[in-house]
Amino acid sequence: MLAQHIEEEITALAACYGAPRRINVTLTGAPFRPISSDDRIGEVCMVVRRTNGKLITAVKTFYPPGAFRLLTGGIDHGEAVEAALLREIAEETGLEVAVRRFLAVIEYTLAEADKAAGANPSFATFAFLVDEIGGTFGVVDEDEQIGAFREIDVEELPALADTLASVADGYHPEIDGSWADWGRFRAVVQRSVYDALVDAD
Repeated sequence: MLAQHIEEEITALAACYGAPRRINVTLTGAPFRPISSDDRIGEVCMVVRRTNGKLITAVKTFYPPGAFRLLTGGIDHGEAVEAALLREIAEETGLEVAVRRFLAVIEYTLAEADKAAGANPSFATFAFLVDEIGGTFGVVDEDEQIGAFREIDVEELPALADTLASVADGYHPEIDGSWADWGRFRAVVQRSVYDALVDAD
């Protein structure tokens, strides 16, 4: 369950950008970042559509090879979802954008068998379609650790999700957890965004 003030914000955003899909996902495996992070209330997924119609994906410098995905960024405590969206887009791409659609709200929880003693990590992703309207494309905040960008067609999102869902396992301190668990988590939003975009056509 999301907090009441977040639900009220979702209602206001839906009035501006359309009602999002509401998706609930149970994750298996131990907690990992970002779902175990306590420095944010969730994240925005930035579905940035360039003027050529393609979507921006990226891989970070410490990711498994080929693990490109749609851009995401944390929502700070006390920060509005839309403010986080625009801030993160500016930091990660340098682009000016217009928000077009509120695509999805995805809520994640851990399976009962995987919850650590006394811990119940929950996390939400808020996905938006935005169009590039200006700016110069490139990373502004080097702390984002983006290694490379790749532009893809909407139709490539399912393959992207499949790649993420099958990343080789292994522990990494940057996520403080399992790459396999992280990959399955990251695959969800790629598929959810694809479904939302295709159903709108």
